[in-house]
Order: sequence, then structure tokens, then C-alpha cells
Amino acid sequence: MSPRQHQTWKQFLGTALLTSLVVTAGMAISRQFGWLESSELGLYDQFIQMRTAAGQDDRILVVGIDENDIQSRQEYPIEDGTLADALQILDAYNPRAIGVDIGRDVPQGPPEGRERMIDIISNSDRIATACVLSSLDEPGVSAAPGTDPDLIGFADFPIDPDNVVRRSILISAPGEFSLDLGEPHLCNDTDPENEVLSLSLLLSLIYLEGENIFPEQTLWGDLRLGDTVFIPLFEQTGGYASTGATDYQLMLNYRAPSDAVRQVTLTDVLEETVDPAWIEDRIVLIGYTSSIAKDVFSTPYSATTASSRSMPGVVIHAQATSQILGAVLDNRPLIQSWPELAEIAWLWAWAFLGSVVALLHRRLSLFVLLVIGLLVTVWSLCFGLFTLGLWLPLVPTIGSLGLAAVGTRLVDQANQSGYSQAIYEQIKDQLQGTATAGPNVDYLEALVRRARAIRQRRTGEELWDDEALVEVSSDPMHASFDSPEMQTVYEQIKARAYEDWESERTELEADQTQQKIARQEKRIQALIHKAKTARNGNMPTATIFEEGHDG
Repeated sequence: MSPRQHQTWKQFLGTALLTSLVVTAGMAISRQFGWLESSELGLYDQFIQMRTAAGQDDRILVVGIDENDIQSRQEYPIEDGTLADALQILDAYNPRAIGVDIGRDVPQGPPEGRERMIDIISNSDRIATACVLSSLDEPGVSAAPGTDPDLIGFADFPIDPDNVVRRSILISAPGEFSLDLGEPHLCNDTDPENEVLSLSLLLSLIYLEGENIFPEQTLWGDLRLGDTVFIPLFEQTGGYASTGATDYQLMLNYRAPSDAVRQVTLTDVLEETVDPAWIEDRIVLIGYTSSIAKDVFSTPYSATTASSRSMPGVVIHAQATSQILGAVLDNRPLIQSWPELAEIAWLWAWAFLGSVVALLHRRLSLFVLLVIGLLVTVWSLCFGLFTLGLWLPLVPTIGSLGLAAVGTRLVDQANQSGYSQAIYEQIKDQLQGTATAGPNVDYLEALVRRARAIRQRRTGEELWDDEALVEVSSDPMHASFDSPEMQTVYEQIKARAYEDWESERTELEADQTQQKIARQEKRIQALIHKAKTARNGNMPTATIFEEGHDG
């Protein structure tokens, strides 16, 4: 590689590296301040919607208390006696676990019904009931009375600022609360040692015990079930600027917008019209599906069809339970992300690629096609990896690639703009002795003429202005500008012209030397050939050298 080529590549890589680093830093700062979070979460929802549904998980049955159940029984909330009847029927079909996602901290209906409900719950080793964890403004809600403390799971979900449930919690602890209401219970006990399992994790553990799979802890402190390790969310995960997670959270990998699990009604259970095979050796969840209960949430599917605009809490618990069982028993991937530094490196790689494309392909049409192709590639790659369980930051990646490509092109056009190129050529002409030097030559006009000719072939920014040049002597290598920035650019152009001229002169001298050597070798070869010819013709040696000298 010649010195000139080496210098060109050095400038090439320097421009690409600098531009990509600046763009990447800007994207990292934008993510840190949360400016891209809304867009990222919107794309996350689209990816969830676009995936192929995982199909129905027949290990779980949801008993939904719908509008018809409430109207037909004229009960809201459902009375304790009615719940006791349902639990008794379900328990008789021998399910692995029953999860009750209904608040029972306050008696509902006649006292005898409550006594019967408490008796059924307290005498069962597979009925788990839900509580609500305490927080700053809430004292929490206790589980149903009579529940074994080991069978209490919280029903809380983390809700994003746009009111969408995208995450689930495996393990948490009650928070400090300012209100002093009711009796203390497991879910408002702020003892540092008190950690409570979620209802979905609790039901999953009961089910997995039947598969001889028990919870373990990795060296890093993560939960492991069988061969599956559940890695908690980072503070900055995927598109989140901050998850705010202080507990053990996962991205909730929904199975489908509807029909993710079987659903029957409370009336179906009480009338015993449910297929026993749907209950036996299964997980059964009981909860409200009627909108009257206001236990419905927005999900990533909420922007699709009217039927999936909201999802009952009991169904979300079923989805979260299915996620755990699917990951352990079916090798269904969990949704995870790279650490922050790895994501920044990913952003820089695409930004650098965008800069390289801008520098290698200066034709506008080809440049646009290549950038569009790369953007489509990024989108397809991110979606493909998402289906495998890896959530990468798509919006910052597209931004890094696009901004780096456009920014580098603008910088390159600025460096190659009309006046700067004209100055470069004029200085180089002077160095080569081809420019007409003299006091009557107006070098400013020469620069303008060259610039206009160059701009007919190239689109660039006007960095040089007729008014910017304050003084031009008869020597174009001593120009003065009223702007320090322009003067600096001018000096850089002049230095580059010097380097290129010196390189070309060195190459020219080397070529001339090679040509001289070649001529000498050719002459010597001719003399030798002539000598051989004379020797074969018995010509006297002296004559040969005389003729060779004359030739």
C-alpha cells in the first residue's frame, strides 16, 4: 500500500470511527433518559403480536366468574359458601393445585358458608390463595383465612407507565406502608427475612414437584428449576430505561392473546359439566373474568382486536404459570436481554457499518438502497432473535445505523465540497508548477470557477463563501479567511495537498529511476547481443567495442 493509499484509509477509518462513536454516545444518552422507551415498548408489543402463538397449555384450567355467573346467582362478590362449593367439587377431581385469585379477607355471605370455606382450605395441601403485598399507600390484602402460610402467593403485577402488563414477579417482599389498617399478615410483614412467592410461581412449584423437579439456586443466586435458570431483569433491560425492579422479575412471555389455556365458568363447575380430565392432575385457577370486578389489565395484545383489548388478572396468572412450566418442561425460551455494555457495543457496530457504507458508496441512489436494505436486515434480525427469546434494542439500533450513515455522508460531502476541492486543486497545481503564477491572476475567481464546475458533478454543503475570503495573494498557498474555522480547514487542505504532492513526486522520481535503470539494462543487453553477433562473425574485438560505443 502506497503512502497515499495508507493516508486515505487512515482518514476513511477515522471518519467512520468518530462518527459512529458520536452517534452511539447520543443513542446511549437518549436511552438513559428514557426518550426512546415508549417507542421501544411499542415495538416490543408488535413483536409479541407478530409471533406465532404457542398454542393452548392443557396443564392449566381457568374457572372464570363471568357476568352470567354473577347475574344468575345475584351475587357480587361471590359468597364464601359458593366458593366453598366450587372448591369442594374441584378438589374431588384430584387436581395438582388450585389457585384462588379472589379476595377473601372480608366475609361474604352467611357465616356458615365462611366456616365451610375456611374448613376446606385449611384441610387441603393443594389449595393456594392470593394476597396483595403492602406498599407505601396500601397496607396490602391478606389471603383467605385458614390458608397454610406456605400456600400463600401474592397476586401483584408490575404495571408499566402506559398501564400495560409486560412483566411478572417471581419473588418479592412487602413494602413499608404509612397506613395502619387491619391486622398484620404475611403480605404486609416488612421483616427483611420475609420473602413471598407469587401465586404463579407457587402453583408452578407444586406442579413441578409431581415431576420430581425442585427449586435450586445457582452460584449467582438465580433460581434454577431443572435445567432452566431464571435470570432476573437488569435495571436497564431491552427497551426499558429503568425497570425499577427491586424484586425478582421476568418479562412475561405470553402464549397467545386468547385460548392460551382452557376456560370454563363457575356455573359449569357447580353444575359439574366440566370434563374431569381437564381438572385431574392439572392446575386450576379461580378468579373473576367479568369486567364488573375491575380485575382486567392491558397487555401487549391490547392494540390488536377488541376481544383482546384487556385480559382478566386470573388469565394473566395462568399465562405466567404457563411460562414457568413451558420453560422448564418444554424448553420454551424466556425473554431476556444482553447487559447494557453489550447492547452499547451492538449499537456501535451498526453505527460503524452505516458510516462505512456512506464512505464506500457515494452514489446517492445506491447509498439509499443499501441503507434501506440494512434497516430491513436489522429489523428482521431483531425480530428473529426475539422469537428465540432475545430482546435487543431495535429503535436505538435503527437510529444508530441511519444517523451514522447520513451523518457520515454529510461530513464526507462537506470535506469534498466545491470550494475545498477547488482550493486543494489550486494549491496542488501551484506545487506542480502548472498554475499560472503572477500578480495579475485572480485566484479567488479561479477558485469560484473550479467550485462551480465541481458542484455540477457533486452535491455538497457550501463551506466556502465568496465573502469569507479576506485576502488572497498571488500565491494561493497564502490565503487568509475571516473565520478561524475556515482558516483551519484551509490549512488542513493545504497540508493534504502537500502530502499528496510529495507522495506523487516520490512516486514519479521512483518511476523515473526505474525507467533509467530499465534503459541502461536495455542498452547493456543490446551491447552484449552485438558482441555475441560479432564474435560469431569473427569480428575483431576492438571493432566491436567501437561500434558499440558509436551505437
